Amino acid sequence: MDPELEAFIPLLPHIDMNDPVTARKNFAERAAARPAPDTANMEVEDRTVSADPDVAVRVYRPHQAQGAIVWLHGGGLVMGDLDTEHHWAAHIADGSGAVVISVDYRRTPEHRFPAALDDAYAVLAWTAEHAAELGIGPERIAVGGHSAGAGLAAAVALRARDQQGPPICFQLLNEPGLDDRQETWSQRHFTDTPWQDRDKLAAVWRHYLGSQPATPYAAPARATDLSGLPPAYIATAEFDPLRDEDIDYALRLLQAGVSVELHQWPGTFHGSLAIQSAEVSQRQIATLVAALRRALAE
Repeated sequence: MDPELEAFIPLLPHIDMNDPVTARKNFAERAAARPAPDTANMEVEDRTVSADPDVAVRVYRPHQAQGAIVWLHGGGLVMGDLDTEHHWAAHIADGSGAVVISVDYRRTPEHRFPAALDDAYAVLAWTAEHAAELGIGPERIAVGGHSAGAGLAAAVALRARDQQGPPICFQLLNEPGLDDRQETWSQRHFTDTPWQDRDKLAAVWRHYLGSQPATPYAAPARATDLSGLPPAYIATAEFDPLRDEDIDYALRLLQAGVSVELHQWPGTFHGSLAIQSAEVSQRQIATLVAALRRALAE
């Protein structure tokens, strides 16, 4: 493991995904302790997207924005909201020059599949309808996220393709959760990796699906046809149970004729880019925002 990251492992908090209320509280407290991001170069506005039910979003609009991204936070579909994601959303907007629409989608286990997907898709449609107001071209809208949010973004892209929905120009998928089956080598062997391990992911899927069978819109790795999807940036962490399903998804996209930029970051673990003092984290974040900037400028 990267030595800069390894030094932080004893300090990482314990997350009990079987206790969603406490997990959310602790997650929010850690996020609130971070320094406030610099938003001087952008407008930040809370909006409500009309849907059933309505969806709260926070819009980050840099000056002279190049396109937009519908951004979906991580947290295992259990944790996270607009406030916990404020730091990352502002950083992505500042670094990429994109309008970032951060989505407060419904969380599990109170709201199982497809609630979060419905919310994310409604925000995609809203972004396309309000492109002129947001100062962007409707052909320059991306979807993206981290972890569970990245899995949601991949599902949004599948649904938009299948339903001839709003055109998506790019998928920004950072360590996405894609496969409920947990059958890959990394899923079977990474049972005690930092922050995320096999048992926690099993709880995530249990909360999300309940007794429902998984479909490709819940677990995009189950999709048999990946043709016609938007170009993708996919990043993986070496010591992450999600690693192999993400690499496999990237390869299957390539084999379906979809352009993919794949980064496997050695010595890292799931979510370790939050340790921003580490040199490898700085490279991960810079590469991610640069990929979005290039995609929306093309």
